[in-house]
Amino acid sequence: MNRIGKAILNYLIKGLLIVVPIAVSIFIVVWAVTTVDSWLNVNNILGVDPRTGESRNIPGLGLLTVITIILVAGIFVTNFVTEPMYNWFQRILHRLPLLNFIYSSIKDLTEAFVGDEKKFNHPVLVEVEGGMKKIGFLTQNDLKKLNLQDDVAVYFPLSYSFAGQLCIVKRDKVVDLNMSAADAMKLVVSGGVSGL
Repeated sequence: MNRIGKAILNYLIKGLLIVVPIAVSIFIVVWAVTTVDSWLNVNNILGVDPRTGESRNIPGLGLLTVITIILVAGIFVTNFVTEPMYNWFQRILHRLPLLNFIYSSIKDLTEAFVGDEKKFNHPVLVEVEGGMKKIGFLTQNDLKKLNLQDDVAVYFPLSYSFAGQLCIVKRDKVVDLNMSAADAMKLVVSGGVSGL
């Protein structure tokens, strides 16, 4: 009986390792689609079904609308927005301090991951107190404006999170990692279980 119980437990664990990631992934996708749909409420535009009296619902219509808006905005900015128009927009933003702060922070964070000038493209290993080492990304190699000639800025992302921490460390404590930025990020964010 003990052998049968161990076999059943082993099968349960292996089943969990297969089912849980798939179920959580499906749940996140369904949640994202339904949340965006409920925020936009695009389905109400389609009117009411005369047979049931309920509003017509096309799952994913809100998400498709958001993707279409982003795509159209990208096409518009790439092909029609000129440098003077962009500068005019930036001047207006500078007159609105709170909006400028929010916009520039989000823009910088977005560009750090997907922009033409990705900021998290230099993975490094940093020795911290007690001989412990942390994986991070070199974000500023020159801190002379802060009167820190021998220091660099390193961003340390947190595992299972999109948050992180910026630290100023001594240049001699930083060692370049021989791996791609994507693999380094995957390694850190996954808590060390993937990316190698």
